[in-house]
Amino acid sequence: MRNSISVHDAVGTVLCHDITRIVPGEYKGPAYKKGHIITEDDIPILLNLGKEHLYVLELMSDYVHEDDAAERIALAAAGPGLKLTEHSEGRVDMIAEFTGLLKINIKALTRLNSLGEIIFGTLHSGHLVSSGRAVAGTRIIPLVIEDEKIRAAEALCRDHFPLIQVKPFRSCRVGMVTTGSEIYHGRIEDKFGPVVKKKFQELGSRVIRQIMVSDDRSMTVDAICTLISEGAEMIVVTGGMSVDPDDQTPAGIRAAGGDVVIYGAPTFPGAMFMLAYIGDVPVMGLPGCVMYSRTTIFDLVVPRILAGESVTREDIARLGHGGFCAGCAECRYPICGFGKG
Repeated sequence: MRNSISVHDAVGTVLCHDITRIVPGEYKGPAYKKGHIITEDDIPILLNLGKEHLYVLELMSDYVHEDDAAERIALAAAGPGLKLTEHSEGRVDMIAEFTGLLKINIKALTRLNSLGEIIFGTLHSGHLVSSGRAVAGTRIIPLVIEDEKIRAAEALCRDHFPLIQVKPFRSCRVGMVTTGSEIYHGRIEDKFGPVVKKKFQELGSRVIRQIMVSDDRSMTVDAICTLISEGAEMIVVTGGMSVDPDDQTPAGIRAAGGDVVIYGAPTFPGAMFMLAYIGDVPVMGLPGCVMYSRTTIFDLVVPRILAGESVTREDIARLGHGGFCAGCAECRYPICGFGKG
């Protein structure tokens, strides 16, 4: 309940309104914001501002102030790879401590936001976030809230911990097979290799060897097997992913022992994509768009694998909602809707 009391009696109470400070010709803005808890040091300042009485809330023992509530929720929800900001106007944000894959327990997040008077907003799950980027924020709606509701939120977060986390990328040894008779025989220069090598380098991994092969299934099989025997922890095969009779990459991956998860992804660019596994080694057939488009299926799938995720057929199927790249003049991925259902 809102009360009007003397400023001398207001220590420990919660301010119900903003108090403006004006310095003619220099400054006009808030000296204190709604929700501020009055301290002894505030009294002379308030008197100098002409405030002898205030509208305040008395903070009862079974209620929690908005700042404390936000801190408790954030602490309960935040998992590895996150640091918390100090509260500001009742809100606490979560910041990525390193570049990695953002993972959200979406069902738990929905339940948290259904408790009432508590809000928790995040970026999309399953996508790359850079070190230092704000990825989520939480606060309560009123100035104060029953402690029972915050304890319920904390219990929910404990039961589904972590509600939010950033998973680090492992440094992976990548083997690369480049197919195409025109490249193998030196008729044209390979433009695919440098692009893929740069992408992996940006993710903290490296291509340990690139083998050129012709449009020949047995050569592709031999190259894949050689790279795995040399310690490659991931294989990418570039080119030869279309339905053209000369394009033998999908058949070569299967013949090398690839257990195919999916061939064809509901993404543009990136439709002619293949993901398979040979043992625990992921093998990807990369369509030509990876060479010339800024953002493709590569950028949606590879970070997940490097973060230790097991990518399933269902995961790829879900990319269809949001899988149509808008083709912006200046690519802003991952700060856009591509691949975010």
